[in-house]
This record gives sequence, structure tokens and C-alpha cells, in this order.
Amino acid sequence: MEQYNRIINALSIKFTSSKNIDVLKPVNITDFYDVDNTLFLVQAGELYFGKDKNVVHPDEVLFIPGGRQTSIAYGAKDGPEKTQEYFINEMASSIKSIQHPNGSLSKSRFITLGFKAKVFDAVNFFTSLDISPFIIQKNDTIITILNQINDESSSLEVGNTRKINVLTELLIIEIIRYIINNQLFLEQFVTKSSYLKDPRLINIFGFIKENLEADLSNRQLAKVAGVSEDYVGQYFKLLTGINPQDYIEYQRMEKAVVLLRTTKQSIQTIGKNTGYRDTAYFCRRFKMMFGITAGQMRKREVLIKS
Repeated sequence: MEQYNRIINALSIKFTSSKNIDVLKPVNITDFYDVDNTLFLVQAGELYFGKDKNVVHPDEVLFIPGGRQTSIAYGAKDGPEKTQEYFINEMASSIKSIQHPNGSLSKSRFITLGFKAKVFDAVNFFTSLDISPFIIQKNDTIITILNQINDESSSLEVGNTRKINVLTELLIIEIIRYIINNQLFLEQFVTKSSYLKDPRLINIFGFIKENLEADLSNRQLAKVAGVSEDYVGQYFKLLTGINPQDYIEYQRMEKAVVLLRTTKQSIQTIGKNTGYRDTAYFCRRFKMMFGITAGQMRKREVLIKS
């Protein structure tokens, strides 16, 4: 129990988005991917995910860890297959964001919620566990909190932002309790969170976070950790399960997504601010990671919020 409390106390949690989605016509996105953790609460109809088309029923919640690619089928299991890149261009004809879901006539609708959960505000916790998307089955507490967050996100009441942050923290605690109580991913929880005890690794995480636009070679990381350059990569991967340069690229791309969503900076400027001096190389790496271009990522955010 102490181990789990240590994890929860180390988490910094941030709400990123919530919306009601009405499905206008079935569609199957074959390569859904987001840097944020994503929850889908099915209100009507069914949702399908994964290569086996696992079904999510009404009053069930699908949890997709940030950075985990999967397929998502809205409206029907056998809807037309589209890549995420192609889907962006025709999103408005397949799904729409609605203000009042109770007035919807659609046979398929759901709430989607995005959030970040980072250890020491540096490591994407659920991503680091390397777990697959999973279903939270009819948990009234989680559903109630998720609905409250969604209501507050469209509210103009005083203090709604603060309340959303508090509710999001409660939501993540309840999700972790659900995982523990249902004996899900417990081995990953124990083994993958070993970095919580290592101050040298924590220093590396902090240094990377504060210097994403700078030189982050293994030589620099070795200086921060006080280990040899030859050993630092092995040391990092032993504790986290990922090599440091892959971790750094993920952090850079995550920051790029945030900048695309929240600023009007040019793609060239965003690339430079996340450590890429060559804009063309940044664009190639972005497309390779997310399946869509940086411009399409920005367009997706505009469309889905409209």
C-alpha cells in the first residue's frame, strides 16, 4: 500500500479537455494516438477498440494510456476504416461535438476526457507502465466524477477551473484504486515505478524537462547523473524500460503538441523550441510518431472543439 501511496503523492495531474461527441456515421480510425491519457465514457450505442474489436458498452469507460496507439471504431464494429490522417479531413461528417447530449437523437454518443498524469511533473506515468488500453466496467464513482468534470468544463460558474482540477485528481485516484482492486497491471506498477526511489534519475528527468530545446546528448545526461557517458544509457533504460534518446524525443513531441494546441506559433518556431533545428526533420519525426502532420494536429484540435 505504501508503494501505491508513493506513486499517487508523486503524481502531478492536469486536465486537458472534455467534450460530448455525437456519432453521425460509423467510422473506424485504425491508428488512434494521443500524447494525453484518454477516457471514453459510452452514453449510448457502443464503442470498439483494438485489433479484436473489443466492445465498450454504455456506462463503461475505455482508458487509453497516452502514447498508446490503437484502433477506435465509432458507431459500428464494421465502419469504414480510415487512418487518423485521413479522418482529420472528414471529421465533421463523422462526429461532432455537442453542448447538450440529452437532446441528441444519435444512437451513438460518448464523453471523451483527456488528462496528463506525470511523476515529478516529468514522466508520463501511465505511458511508462507500458499497459494496453482497458475497460473500466460500470464503476459508478468514476462515471459520476467524469460527468461532473464534463459539466464543469462547459460551465461559466465561478471557480470551475479549480473545481475541474480537484475533480480530475479524484478521478485519477479512483482509476488507480480500480486497477489495484481488480488486480490489473500490479507487476508493472511495482517494477516500472522503481525510479521513484532514485534521485539521480529524478535529476535527469528534471534536466530534460527544463532543457528540451538544448543539447540533450548522453554526455550531458551523464554529467547530470554523475555517471559515465558509456553507462548512462544502460542505467536509464534499466530503471525506466526505455532508452534516454527515445524518452527525450517523446517529451519533445509532447511539448510540440501542447504548443500546437495552445499557441499560434509557426511550425518552424515550434520545432526550434522543442530542440529541432531542421524543420523538415521535425515534420518527418512528428508524422512518424503521430500518423498525421503537425498542421493536421492543429486542425484536429480546432475541428473537434468547434
